[in-house]
Amino acid sequence: MAPGLEGSPRGTALKSALERAGVRVESVSDAVLETLADTEQPQGVVAVIEPREWRLEDLEPAPGRPVLVLDAVQDPGNVGTILRTALGLGGAGVVALKGTADLHNAKVLRGSMGALFRLPAVAADAADYLAWAKSTGVETWVTAADGEPLSKRTGAHRPRAPIALVLGNEGAGVGAALSAAAPRRVAIPLRPGVESLNVAVAAGILLYEVTRGV
Repeated sequence: MAPGLEGSPRGTALKSALERAGVRVESVSDAVLETLADTEQPQGVVAVIEPREWRLEDLEPAPGRPVLVLDAVQDPGNVGTILRTALGLGGAGVVALKGTADLHNAKVLRGSMGALFRLPAVAADAADYLAWAKSTGVETWVTAADGEPLSKRTGAHRPRAPIALVLGNEGAGVGAALSAAAPRRVAIPLRPGVESLNVAVAAGILLYEVTRGV
C-alpha cells in the first residue's frame, strides 16, 4: 500500500483491518504503486492473491438456481457484470467456454465487484460442459433471437429441473454444438426494430425470469 491510502477515513480503516487480520502489508511509494496497479488512478492499495480454481463439480444448480454458460463472450466488462449479476440474483455459478474473456482478467475482476471471490466460475470447453450437464441432469437452454419468449405467461420461469442458460457472442450467437444439444431455445421479447440487447443486460433479465416465483 501507498501513503495515499491513508488520505481518507475509509483507507485508514482498511489498513487497520488488514493489520488486525494479520495480512502481510508492504509499504511502497505512490509512484511505485502506480506501476503495479492496472488502473490509471489507483486508490493506494493493491492486493496479491491466488484465486480459487473452481471445477464443474463445484457447481450446484437447482430449480430456480441456474448456471450461466458464456459461449465466446469476449468483452471482459460484460463478463464481470454477468458474474456480479449472477451472484446478486442467486445463480449457481458461471461456466466460461472457449473464446470467453479470461475469468482472471483485471477488467473481469473489477466488473465483478467481488463476485468472482464468492461465485463458482469455471473455465471449460463445450464437450466437458455437455458431459457434466448430462451426468447431473441439468437441462441446457440456449438464448436465440428466434427462441420462445421467456415470460411469466409461458410458465418458462418455473423450470422443474436444474437449468443452464447459454449466452452467446453478441455477433455470432451460441455455437452449433450447444445449439444442437439444447432442448429449448429462449428469447427476450423485444420491440420491433431492436435486434438485440447487451449480453450482460440480457443475462440479468433472463436470470430474473427463471428465478422469480420458484
